[in-house]
Amino acid sequence: MTDPNARADRGPRPLDGVLFDIDDTLVDTRAAFAAALAQVAARYLDADHDPAEVLATWRADAGGHYARYTRGELDYRTQRMRRANELHAAFGGIELDDEAYDAWDTVFETGFSAAWSAHPEALDVVEDLLAAGLAVGALSNAGVAYQTGKLERAGLAHRVPMLVGVDTLGVGKPAPEVFLEACRRLGTEPSRTAYVGDELDVDARAAVAAGLVGVWVDRPGPRRVEVPAEDVAAARAAGVHVVTSLVGLGRVLGLG
Repeated sequence: MTDPNARADRGPRPLDGVLFDIDDTLVDTRAAFAAALAQVAARYLDADHDPAEVLATWRADAGGHYARYTRGELDYRTQRMRRANELHAAFGGIELDDEAYDAWDTVFETGFSAAWSAHPEALDVVEDLLAAGLAVGALSNAGVAYQTGKLERAGLAHRVPMLVGVDTLGVGKPAPEVFLEACRRLGTEPSRTAYVGDELDVDARAAVAAGLVGVWVDRPGPRRVEVPAEDVAAARAAGVHVVTSLVGLGRVLGLG
């Protein structure tokens, strides 16, 4: 655990707060999706399918339905039902009407929520930030109550309060106002607040555009969408920090 007085002889710390994305940043949502989709596939999809392809298709959301939800253009149920039907169309499932979708969503959500767990390093990193005297909170593109439940299941809610969700202002990231509202609720100035997330554009670059310090967590394994090397280089040039896990986050931010 970091000594809260450890920086006493090294001048003032560069930041006062850290805001975290939740999915695939603090919580291993990729693994939870895999668990949920395994149950869906066993009940609804053709037997001859590649679980990795099913997971990649779901995460990619090629139709952009979740992004439309975060812009306030679709409600949550509609975006998920459309994604479910696109998944079925790709892997031999039936077309879901409203009643069939309700049953499908119960299967999916039961498997999904049961598998929510924190990344192994997440709690220790959060504890270190708090011990160093920083304010910590969460900003997500999902609903506040839903994400609060996720943090509780993952054992993080007692340390990471859910401050802003897509239902707080009616829009989500990358809109700058959601970052600024999260800073207001955290009690920190944007320029002295880092935002840490797993999406380069929606999280890290959007945070920088809103006046925060942006950190992209580019974990090993397949990305949700492909990110060209030139986009990574441009993000770094714009001030984005890139890490492969939360370990060493304090060092990257000049906190340790």
